[in-house]
Amino acid sequence: MTRIELAKKGIITEEVKEAASGENISAEELSADIAEGRTVIVRNVNRNIKPVGIGRGLKTKINANIGTSKDRASLDEEKEKLQVIIKYGGDAVMELSTGGRLKDLREYILKESPIPVGTVPVYEAAIRAVESSGSIAKMTPDSIFQVIEEHGQQGVDFITVHSGLTRKAVERLRQEGRLLDIVSRGGSFLLEWMVYNDRENPLFEQFDRLLEIAKKYDMTLSLGDGLRPGCLEDATDRAQIEELLTLAELRDRALENGVQVIIEGPGHVPLNQVELNIKIQKELCKGAPFYVLGPLVTDIAMGYDHIAGAIGGAIAAAAGADFLCYVTPAEHIRLPDIEDVKEGVIASKIAAHAADIAKGIPSAIERDRQMAKCRKALDWEGQISLSLNPDRVRLWRSQIPPSDTEVCSMCGEYCAIRTVEKALRKNYNTKPQADPVKARP
Repeated sequence: MTRIELAKKGIITEEVKEAASGENISAEELSADIAEGRTVIVRNVNRNIKPVGIGRGLKTKINANIGTSKDRASLDEEKEKLQVIIKYGGDAVMELSTGGRLKDLREYILKESPIPVGTVPVYEAAIRAVESSGSIAKMTPDSIFQVIEEHGQQGVDFITVHSGLTRKAVERLRQEGRLLDIVSRGGSFLLEWMVYNDRENPLFEQFDRLLEIAKKYDMTLSLGDGLRPGCLEDATDRAQIEELLTLAELRDRALENGVQVIIEGPGHVPLNQVELNIKIQKELCKGAPFYVLGPLVTDIAMGYDHIAGAIGGAIAAAAGADFLCYVTPAEHIRLPDIEDVKEGVIASKIAAHAADIAKGIPSAIERDRQMAKCRKALDWEGQISLSLNPDRVRLWRSQIPPSDTEVCSMCGEYCAIRTVEKALRKNYNTKPQADPVKARP
């Protein structure tokens, strides 16, 4: 039986107990939320990793993407990126390679990663079609499902499938006339296939076949948003909502069949629409876990998109989003390097942590309280250990060392914390002093 089927029968598994450990929720509550589709545990039956829960009442989780391209296919670099993601606190990783030895890299990531691994199988299906027949349009439904089956067999924990990108949604896209039509790579592959073959999206038309494979491996389906807005002007338009309505229906079908589902969301969204997007999704999809790609709250932050994404991610998670996909400084520019990956993970962790404080997650609140106590005590090792990047803090402190090691080189002898502490603890002479004004001759 799958996790959903066990949860519906009221069976509290050891996996559920382990996933609830460290969260602000009981195993019974977590199991009930799994049964209702409000929470998922992301782990393939073929993987022996710590179960990660994503959903209601849990800490906000973050995902980091890695993967090669045709222009840069270094397995060693991708392996190092994985280690960086793990070191800096990524909760999941998506392996999205489109160049080089795809199966070899995926096998390595699955073997070495102690966190859930996700993929987008249609990428590999499209690449195989181009290599064998010269065109994405030459993919077949069978070839797409064959790749999905292979990923499940290998142990992939969750897959993004753009099942909501239907012919009806494409027609809505044409009618609306977006500024940026489709920016989802998987969505663009499927649109090309649908247009050239004049057929319905196989991932929608044969959704039961998809459920059958996912159920076999208890593999979570991340229902992708092929029509997510790629710029602020397209945010929350009818095409996006049309796809979301379809995803809501597919969510219900998956739950009935014992398959876990995450709903993916935008995208590029103005600051004042972020909370609205979360509330719409949560209402239409009956509280299903929401996985947001950013969202980016401005289109002009090239080189700093990790900051734009962290701003949107913090607001989204505080409003109820459960899973944040990181954005790196290289977004919209190039394949991210190792430093980009690190900066993206840390920015996303800041967003998730800030949101968890707003949600009232006790562990998040306590970590900030401990940092404040260490600052008051001028406990530098304590501050460094509580930071998200201890290596950077220690390096920067050493670059301009203070003459007084108790303080920092910004304020030095004028450190506000030490000044106030000394003043408040000063043993004042209680003997009345002469009034300087009255004493003046």
